[in-house]
Amino acid sequence: MQLRYSFRLYPSAGQRSALSRAFGCARVVYNDALRARETARAAGLPFIPSGELSKQLTASKKTPGRAWLAEVSSVVLQQSLRDLDTAYKNFFDGLRGKRPKTGPPRFKSHKDTRQSVRFTANAGWKITTGGKLRLPKVGDLAVKWSRSLPSTPSTVTVVKDSAGRYFASFVVETGPEETLPETTPEVGIDLGLKHFAVLSDGTKIDSPRFLRRAEKRLNKAQRALSRKEKGSKNRDKARIRVARAHARVADARREFHHRLSTRLIRENQAVAVEDLAVKGLARTRLAKSVHDAGWSAFVSMLEYKAARYGRTLIRIGRFEPTSQVCSQCGVQDGPKPLHIRVWTCSACGAVLDRDINAAVNVAKAAGLAVSACGAQVRPGLVPAPRSEAGTHPTPQPSTAR
Repeated sequence: MQLRYSFRLYPSAGQRSALSRAFGCARVVYNDALRARETARAAGLPFIPSGELSKQLTASKKTPGRAWLAEVSSVVLQQSLRDLDTAYKNFFDGLRGKRPKTGPPRFKSHKDTRQSVRFTANAGWKITTGGKLRLPKVGDLAVKWSRSLPSTPSTVTVVKDSAGRYFASFVVETGPEETLPETTPEVGIDLGLKHFAVLSDGTKIDSPRFLRRAEKRLNKAQRALSRKEKGSKNRDKARIRVARAHARVADARREFHHRLSTRLIRENQAVAVEDLAVKGLARTRLAKSVHDAGWSAFVSMLEYKAARYGRTLIRIGRFEPTSQVCSQCGVQDGPKPLHIRVWTCSACGAVLDRDINAAVNVAKAAGLAVSACGAQVRPGLVPAPRSEAGTHPTPQPSTAR
């Protein structure tokens, strides 16, 4: 499978200028191609193919108004046209129902805080013996190598994020040699807010709540930004401080997701999760907490790591009544408000922890061999049949001894 490895870049002042020029040229080429296609559509003309757009790009570089496009690598410009093709393909596939619907391609703005350019193998980029990333018409960039690449990368994308940081994202191919040896445990996961994840074996993993903990610092930075005059240098500096504060929160959350997902995939042969309606929950009063948890990103990590290491990930339907069914006897006891965390089954009398019970039901719905004993907090009293308890409505004759 294909994976992305990202590393921090530290370009010099001249290299930052060269990268800024590459970002701008790629944006102009993208907008020119999009404008040409939209103009043709408005005039009722056929869809302009990529080959024709490439010819128009080559011709425009010879004109005085677009001569500066030759100052950057031609591969960067061609990849910008490929990005436009991908945007159109995603839009049309959404209309056909092949993928979730997306809007039509939009023009890029020079005010966008995130910029990127992509270099393929034919661009002539390489990693030097000194560990630097050599890019055409940019130079040798210093890279912070946090780990080694498993194979030779095919492409590299240079990204500048909202906080002004630069990253190199390499695409590499991984083979079956990374498959982990088989193991016995199988686990179901119930994702929540109070506890980020509750496992079917009874383990509870607290939610770090990175955004909630950083709210005071974020609010202070945002208030400072709102006081700055629009268009001023001080406002731009304040915007970067806000972006860096948010980046620290996002980085911490991503690190937590990576560590937990890797641990679960390595320790279990099969993992079952519930397909939550995150978009719907994000429109409720719990929206901030739902976004802070980042369930979708976590499940996506579980999915690709399971495929990478030879594990099994099973998603069960979001309408499965995992919180209503007793994991001991299987009787559905009806919906319960969120404030009820422990409940007693009316059929078998088992006292159940809501989250652990749901995790066990998630595993059972996925067909995993898990024990339901972890869902029981303490043994409950089994109610006696009515014929064996209480007083009788009429006096019963006593037996003489």
